[in-house]
Amino acid sequence: MPKRIVIGICGASGVIYGIRLIRELLNHPIEAHVIVSDAGRQVMAHELKTGAPVAEIVQRLYPGDWHPDAVFQEHPVSSFFEAPASGSFRHDGMVIAPCSMKTAAAVACGYAENLIHRAADICLKEHRKLVLVPRETPLSLIHLQNLLRLAEAGAVILPPAPGFYRHPETVGDMIDFVVGRILDQLHLPQTLVQEWASETVGTSAI
Repeated sequence: MPKRIVIGICGASGVIYGIRLIRELLNHPIEAHVIVSDAGRQVMAHELKTGAPVAEIVQRLYPGDWHPDAVFQEHPVSSFFEAPASGSFRHDGMVIAPCSMKTAAAVACGYAENLIHRAADICLKEHRKLVLVPRETPLSLIHLQNLLRLAEAGAVILPPAPGFYRHPETVGDMIDFVVGRILDQLHLPQTLVQEWASETVGTSAI
């Protein structure tokens, strides 16, 4: 069975993180199950200047052939009859990128208002990997408490904070850094962020 990954894209700035992640997943024999919120589509139209379907946006921004065994499937956010709404739908993890504070609050409280919330709730109750990429600044005490509650429930909180120690030259480099760290959390091979090697490897300790 190919790996299955669920990707949620919410109405926070930074929808490009979700798009880039989808493209990287499709380089592998993976089923990418995508859910975009209504607000996520609005932000996508504003930030990426297109209202095209997600698969078309991925191909337009990151052209190239997908893995021959890769599968892309988009699920309507308002339907609870989709596969990710059930705990019997076995998958290898879910990423919400970007994750709005509304979505974080809903998942932290177990309030499944849409399919993204429900799929994330499934991850927590079934003890599956759930990675949240919260995009808000500054964070209020309420935001921090919700994120703490999610972390205590088993979610991985992965802020989109690029590492400048790698000397990024473009916005794309900074996006790739974050997406690479997401892929690491999913235990998937990636070449976007190389493993850090100490400059003293092979030399005597002082």
